[in-house]
Amino acid sequence: MYAFTSPFANPAGSPIRELFKYLSEPGMISFAGGYPASDLFDVDGLAAAQTRAFAQPTRCLQYGPTDGLAELKAQLILLMASRGAPCAAEELLVTTGSQQGLDLLLRVMVAPGDVVVTEQPAYPATLQALRLQQAKIVTVPVDADGLNVDHLSALLREGKIAVPKLLYTVPTFANPTGATLSRERRIALLKLAVEYRFLIVEDDPYGDLRFAGETVPTLLGLTAEVPGSRDWVVHFSSLSKVVAPGLRVGWTVAPPEIARRCVVAKQTVDLCSVPWTQAIAAEYLADGALTRHLPKITEAYRRKCDAMCGALRDKLGDAIQFHAPQGGMFVWARLAAVKTSELLPHAIAQKVLFVPGTAFFAEHADEASLRLSFAAPAVTAIEDGVARLARAMDATGKKIG
Repeated sequence: MYAFTSPFANPAGSPIRELFKYLSEPGMISFAGGYPASDLFDVDGLAAAQTRAFAQPTRCLQYGPTDGLAELKAQLILLMASRGAPCAAEELLVTTGSQQGLDLLLRVMVAPGDVVVTEQPAYPATLQALRLQQAKIVTVPVDADGLNVDHLSALLREGKIAVPKLLYTVPTFANPTGATLSRERRIALLKLAVEYRFLIVEDDPYGDLRFAGETVPTLLGLTAEVPGSRDWVVHFSSLSKVVAPGLRVGWTVAPPEIARRCVVAKQTVDLCSVPWTQAIAAEYLADGALTRHLPKITEAYRRKCDAMCGALRDKLGDAIQFHAPQGGMFVWARLAAVKTSELLPHAIAQKVLFVPGTAFFAEHADEASLRLSFAAPAVTAIEDGVARLARAMDATGKKIG
């Protein structure tokens, strides 16, 4: 009846959000959504920041600059410098969450048919955005040390793929795998980008959530060690996972020519991100509240991750394989004897949710994989949820070894 554009003729929604209808069921324990723990929100700190922000009500209630409030940009520049990735004001654009940053970049850079490389498995919303942009998705496998850069190098060197317009990666505590790209691979990836002239899109929402191991510099920070590579990195970050997703405050750091075009693209989308929440974020950061509060979050996530990994070993044993992450919010696992799509209905019956791994694959999906998020549930709920998962495994008729 309606003449929809080609990408929206028969669009697929988020496979993760399709599971949210089960969250309202009484007693459901969810390992599905990548939600931060709401009981860890710094409510008092944000309330105080809001009071200070609203001392200038016109700033909060009027339209703001498309690229972001000057006071928030100043705080984000300081935050990026503290992370070892200094940037200039003309490189930084405030966005309504980092997902908008990706949408704007794709509008600016990717035409239908352009090759875009993603790690596999990958964040589903990125795959969804690329499909709607009609990009040609090429995947590169991930292991415990992140994106397999040698594999990508071989594909390019042997001419097995066209040089991509851009490459998307979550290099630190990846969604869904929890893996962190090693420093050596980061350097190698930057060198490849310079040699073949493609953009690296570094999505970094989880980098501050390290609770074990040694910090690895961001790709943006490492550009200082690889001549010419600063021109080929676009960096996304967000306050959603470390402060509160309801703020909808993210930002993009990009070469000025790209950033300026993203500003123009944003003008046609929402004119500007919400000045009220930008002002709250600016006050919150200026007060040093994030620095003070982060250790509370990371310590809680360490306990929750330990509880999940311990319960998986105890309750499922050899029936499940996984790597314990050093930060972030996710455990990526693989079952030995059953497809996760077959397990899911039994898990829902046991009142526990997870995301089947097929949601994270652009091609050749691993039907035995699954993503478990430990961030939102309490430790006791995590232990109970894993026990329910074990009972769901029993219900499939597959023996737990």
